[in-house]
Amino acid sequence: MGVLKWLVVTCAFLVAAWFVFDGARALVVGDYVTPKSGERAGQLGPWSKVVATVGIEPRSTRMKLILLVLGICGLVAVVCFLLQLSWAWWGMLVTAILSLWYLPVGTFLGALELILLIVLRLKS
Repeated sequence: MGVLKWLVVTCAFLVAAWFVFDGARALVVGDYVTPKSGERAGQLGPWSKVVATVGIEPRSTRMKLILLVLGICGLVAVVCFLLQLSWAWWGMLVTAILSLWYLPVGTFLGALELILLIVLRLKS
């Protein structure tokens, strides 16, 4: 597999794995990973303002489940992409788009993944 494909897989995996970890942890422990000290202690990232704007309480069970399900879908897309299934490019594209709301890390990695996916498609 080429470098571009590995970069796509890495971006997608990092976001999806974090979504699964943080969503599952939040469901079990009750809250997401947040800074323990400093100015932002206990505060969620900028993504929380995005989801609140569309009417979802960031610390709600609903949001935790959304994060977990998006992460699982992302991991499935990564595995299918590695297996070179015919629809996997589209799955990766959709999960990359669905990660853009997760400011700042998901936005950066999702945008990078989108660009790399398009470059891969144009090269093939």
